[in-house]
Amino acid sequence: MADPWARVTVALTLLAVDPAGLRGLWLRARAGPVRARVQDALVALAPRKLHPNIGDDALFGGLDLAATLGTGTMRHHAGLLGDGGMLMLTMAERCPPALAVRLGQALDAQPGLGLIALDETAQDGEGLAPALSERLGLFLDLDGVAWADTGPFVLPMDQIAQARARLSRVCVTDDMRKQVTGVAAALGIDSLRAPWLALAAARAQAAWRGVSHPQAQDIALAVALVLGHRATMMPDAPPPEDEAPPPPPPDNDTPAPQPDNESAQDIPDDLLIDAARAALPAGVLAKLQAGRVARAAQGQSSSGAVRKSKRRGRPLPSRAGALDSAARVDVVATLRQAAPWQKLRRAGRPDAPAGQVLVHPSDIRVKQFRAQTDRVLIFVVDASGSSAIARLAEAKGAIELMLADAYATRDHVALVSFRGKNADLSLAPTRSLVQAKRQLAGLPGGGGTPLADGLQVALETALHARGHGMAPTLALLTDGRGNIALDGSADRAQAGTDASRLAQAIAQHGIPALVIDTGLRPNPHLASLSGHMGATQIALPRADARALSATLSAAFGD
Repeated sequence: MADPWARVTVALTLLAVDPAGLRGLWLRARAGPVRARVQDALVALAPRKLHPNIGDDALFGGLDLAATLGTGTMRHHAGLLGDGGMLMLTMAERCPPALAVRLGQALDAQPGLGLIALDETAQDGEGLAPALSERLGLFLDLDGVAWADTGPFVLPMDQIAQARARLSRVCVTDDMRKQVTGVAAALGIDSLRAPWLALAAARAQAAWRGVSHPQAQDIALAVALVLGHRATMMPDAPPPEDEAPPPPPPDNDTPAPQPDNESAQDIPDDLLIDAARAALPAGVLAKLQAGRVARAAQGQSSSGAVRKSKRRGRPLPSRAGALDSAARVDVVATLRQAAPWQKLRRAGRPDAPAGQVLVHPSDIRVKQFRAQTDRVLIFVVDASGSSAIARLAEAKGAIELMLADAYATRDHVALVSFRGKNADLSLAPTRSLVQAKRQLAGLPGGGGTPLADGLQVALETALHARGHGMAPTLALLTDGRGNIALDGSADRAQAGTDASRLAQAIAQHGIPALVIDTGLRPNPHLASLSGHMGATQIALPRADARALSATLSAAFGD
């Protein structure tokens, strides 16, 4: 379907015709007037909004605390999932895995439930959790849709109601099932939900058109809307063959009626694959693949380690705990835990004042948070010798490239340079590109190679950053020819011993490291140093800034 706005209107119409069969819509779009126009059309489906941080009580229902405390008897309230209908998940790209699994299970278990996931993905590698993307039948990407290409659209609910009434009489044949399943396999889709959802879309389109069996055009449309974004590969299209010219149209202006029992085999598989390919804007398949790879990789974010906190971060479900100076009591959860026991406790304490809630230590619930630490990437650069100017220039370029992405990845970057008899923290951890360029502009080079002192300053910088809640990573750029010991003497043997000892200290503190050999020839001493540090060693004798940045990203899973 060449017109992107026509594709949007068709997808919304099919969702309205069969929300139970299609399960929902994955709407990938940043906030703006185009998305607002689509959301205005979806109002007719009366979706109820969900937030990624919604609690289980609001989702599944639970104890009505106010009514229970007011009446003295147990009162419960229904959750959003209990009412069925259509839900709208805002900021779906931030949906926690646990919530995605719960919603996916609800979509499987409740036939009348549907979900619209608003994915505001800002960069490659993000996207909807697989537990939801696999279950939602339709996909729309509005990033390539201009406002000028859109138009006012209101779902025709009267006609949709008629199509819903016809839907139960629309049947699919075994040949259709086989063909759609074969096309899904050719597109590299390993989920059996995908062809099932595609057939549901074909049935909805047939009901909308008023026919009793999906026809070739319905199957092609369903493949484009349901299977295209799920593809993991796109088979090469076969070369065109010479075909006989189509027969001339009949003299009668009235089009000939199409038989209702037209088979899906009337359209070749290759044309269905082409329909899936044409349905996606340029670059969307690559973005979706990047999201799948990023979510499957270990450590889904380059923004540092995830740890639990009692004071700050993203809220987690409360847990039982004791009161201490660090804990924050979840008052509502504590009262909810105590409410069911009030009658029994009052029977044991008749002297308790009326209206007072009797709370026991076992009722105490404390708040939990999940805090994600920032990562600091510490460049440790050998600025000694005749090649220092080139080496520093490439390090500066790499730092600037890393800083350009720092606002998105929440990375900090620092620079430790060593030359002469000591090392310096030339650039403290920062995400400011302007400050970094200013500090790097006049960085000097030349002189001896105090490698051990460089490692010592890097270790101190890493431990200091860790003390401030950051996750440090070291990137050492050197040819490995240290000749200045920690005491400042020109003793190559002692310099090697000092460097090995500090490398072992870096490994003992669990600081991940990458050693980049910038020498023209491999240095066995540097390989030994990398082993002591527990670091990955990469030989880049002619490293430039972009190659260095790409190597760091690959090594640390950005």
